[in-house]
Amino acid sequence: MEDLAYQPDVLGDGYEAATLALRDDAEGEAVATLVRRRAAEPARRAVLYVHGFNDYFFQTGLADFYTALGFDFYALDLRSYGRSIRPHRTPGYVDDLGRYAEELDLAARVVREVDGHTTLLVNGHSTGGLTAALWAHHRAGRGVVDGLFLNSAFLDLNAPLATRTVGVRAVNAARRHVARRPVPGGLGGGYGQSLHRDHHGEWVFDPAWKAIEGVPAYAGWVAAVHRGHRAVAAGLGIDVPVLAMSSAASVDGRLWHEGLHRADAVLDAERIAMLAPRLGRHVTVVRIEGGMHDLVLSPLAARTEVFAELARWIGAYLPA
Repeated sequence: MEDLAYQPDVLGDGYEAATLALRDDAEGEAVATLVRRRAAEPARRAVLYVHGFNDYFFQTGLADFYTALGFDFYALDLRSYGRSIRPHRTPGYVDDLGRYAEELDLAARVVREVDGHTTLLVNGHSTGGLTAALWAHHRAGRGVVDGLFLNSAFLDLNAPLATRTVGVRAVNAARRHVARRPVPGGLGGGYGQSLHRDHHGEWVFDPAWKAIEGVPAYAGWVAAVHRGHRAVAAGLGIDVPVLAMSSAASVDGRLWHEGLHRADAVLDAERIAMLAPRLGRHVTVVRIEGGMHDLVLSPLAARTEVFAELARWIGAYLPA
C-alpha cells in the first residue's frame, strides 16, 4: 500500500490517480481508482468522495471547495465505473452494495495510514450516498469516519408505492434467475442533457463514463439497492455527524425541459429528507431551493448555498 503508484489524472494539473487492486469477484479481475488532489498547505483533514450510479468523479468545483478549506481531496471511482471500467466488466453492475466495502476500506487506509490524515469526511452522492451510509454504519465504533456528507443520497426508489414494495420484492425474490436482465424504465436522457455543455448544461464530462442517455439498471443491482433501502428504513447506527442535503423539489427527468435546472430529476427529494433521520442519532437535514440532483452541479445560486451550508456544518461538527 505504501508504494501506491500515482499517475497524472485525466483532469489535469493538481490531480493524480492510482489503481487499487481488488479481490476477483464474479466478473473476474476488479480494480478501483483513487484520485487525489492536495491542498496548498499540508493537511490533517481529508475528504473521500464517492460517486453515484452512471457516474464518476469529474466535479472539480467540489475539489476546489474542499482544498480551499484546507482539506486534501480524494475521490474513488468504484469498480466498473469511470476510470475503473475494464472491457470484461459490466459498467455499474454489482449484486451487493457491501462489496464496495473493500475499496472503501482500502481508500480509508490510504488516507489515514499512508498519507497520515487524522480526520476523514466521507462525501457520497446518490447511490454513493447510500453505499457510504451503509459502510459507515458497519464501521461504527472503529474510528474510521469522522463525518458524512450525503448529497441527494439514494435512500429510496423514486417510484409509486406499489413499485417500491410489491414490484421490488418480486425482483429481489427472482434476482438469482434474472440478475443480468435489465429492469424496465430508466431515467431517459433529460437529466444528462441538463448537465452536459454540449446539450443544455454547463459541465464537461466523458459520456463514455457518464452516459447522457443513462445505462441499464439490471435486476441484480436493483435487488442490491432494495436491500440497502430496507436497512435504511429499519434504521442505521451511524455514530458520527451526518449532513443530508437534498433539493427542495423533484421533477420528471426523462425528457429535457427547463425545470430540470431547478429540481431533482432523479430521486424523490421528499423521501430523502424524510428518511435521512433514520441514518443515525446526529443528522442535519438541509433542503436546497433550486437544487439539481447532483447539488454541486446546480446553477450558481443553488450550489453557492450548498457550499455555504456545507462549510457551516464542517465548522460546527468536524474535528479540526
